[in-house]
Amino acid sequence: MAPTVSPFLDPGPYSSAHTLGILQLKRDHLIPIVLSDSSSTEYAEGNVVNTRFGSFTHSSLIDKPWGTQVLASVVDTGSRGGRSKKRKREATGDGNAAQEAVIKSEEPAKAVVRATTASSGFAHLVPPTPETWTLCLPHRTQVVYTPDYSFIIQKTRLRPGDHIIEAGAGSGSFTHAVARTVFNGYPGLEQPEEEEDQQVNGTNLRKRRRRQKRHGHVYSFEYHKPRAEQLREEITSHGLDPLVTITNRDVYEDGFCLDDENAPNADVIFLDLPAPWLALKHLTRSPPPPAVVRSVASDPSTPTTEHSTSTPQPPSSTKPFCSPLNPKSTTRICTFSPCIEQVQKTVAAMRSYGWLDIEMFTLEHKRLEVRRERVGLAEEGLRGANPSPATVQEAVQRLRDVEDRAKVFHGLQKEKQEQVMRRAEAKKRGQQVPAAGEESEDKKKIKTEGLPPSKHDRLERAKKCSESRPLFKEGRLVCRTEPEIKTHTSYLVFAMLPVEWTAEDEEKARRKWG
Repeated sequence: MAPTVSPFLDPGPYSSAHTLGILQLKRDHLIPIVLSDSSSTEYAEGNVVNTRFGSFTHSSLIDKPWGTQVLASVVDTGSRGGRSKKRKREATGDGNAAQEAVIKSEEPAKAVVRATTASSGFAHLVPPTPETWTLCLPHRTQVVYTPDYSFIIQKTRLRPGDHIIEAGAGSGSFTHAVARTVFNGYPGLEQPEEEEDQQVNGTNLRKRRRRQKRHGHVYSFEYHKPRAEQLREEITSHGLDPLVTITNRDVYEDGFCLDDENAPNADVIFLDLPAPWLALKHLTRSPPPPAVVRSVASDPSTPTTEHSTSTPQPPSSTKPFCSPLNPKSTTRICTFSPCIEQVQKTVAAMRSYGWLDIEMFTLEHKRLEVRRERVGLAEEGLRGANPSPATVQEAVQRLRDVEDRAKVFHGLQKEKQEQVMRRAEAKKRGQQVPAAGEESEDKKKIKTEGLPPSKHDRLERAKKCSESRPLFKEGRLVCRTEPEIKTHTSYLVFAMLPVEWTAEDEEKARRKWG
């Protein structure tokens, strides 16, 4: 039976029930959801995802093309079925079976109700990928983000069909990324092809067919048992279990070899460990000398970690040495360390065990925003502008305008007060006076004509002038960094271990090439 295709490998053109989907609210805010139809819940519209941008029902997310903008729905999640549940609890507490039967018979049949569209709020439904999963996965440890694992995959030359060892799986971000990279088909679906003899014109010709191809696989090791079990459940639910093997093991002591003779047979190694140099004694093609293992393990500069409370011992001589590396290809390794002291210890251990071309890189991934910066008081109140402080002349003129407006304001207030007093005196004498506010608009306009421009007037004037100005040509080009990119400080150490050249290989080469 063919395995179910993982949505991380081929999500298909449309979303479907009982599969993983990603609801993208903002660029850096994504929510993973397993879509379910209405049959798996007591509500007709299915489960509901409540966000700050509105409520989204699963029924509105199923059978939609990936990338669709989904509008929020109006769903009363607070009172749906609340009354019947309360009556059920009360009946169960009394222990009256007859009353329970009456209540159950009174319950109306489940009606198919379609959620109505809300007036605002939307989100985008995107397929699950290692990039989107890295931004929304449940964090159990610090994760390897996309800028880091993209560079690691490129630098280690990981390709489809390779086997990779990952030590320190953690939250599984790197596991999903490399599983997609090494995938070149599911194992067990292709029959191996053998050699056969074919007779042509009386001559027997041996026709050699292509052997069964090597399928890519990820061998992931995790020291913490609960994290290993949670990651195994996630990998199974995502349909990646045929490509990923999760092992709960202390690789410092027990190494990387498995019961299967063809596993791990690794081409690439990634170590995300507190002390990666303690695991290098297991990553050799032949058993290392005990003196070398002892010198690496007993170095006084080795920091104390949760795995290295005691001095590691070299592998036991009674147990035959088994190399987890692919003997037919060059093996490349990458270690992920947050401190430079860890890098120093790792590089020293790599040199002791024969690793070559050792390099160290650090990544700082930032997004640049290129725009034009317009500066000056003429840009006051305009969007995308940066008004500068005023000059001395502009500041003095601004103070004069404020004082002039204050004088006019106080003069109008004084005149208004005198008018009120005259009206009160005329009322005492019994004379008829005009009511307040009956002053003509022309008189008001004459009184305020000589006023200096206010801030509102200046903003309106700048807005009108900007309509006829080529703003895209004005200002100077500036570059600003965006600090919200998710990444962290890390030192990546890369090295390679070539194929071992034995005495038999040397003798064979001498016979062939003289």
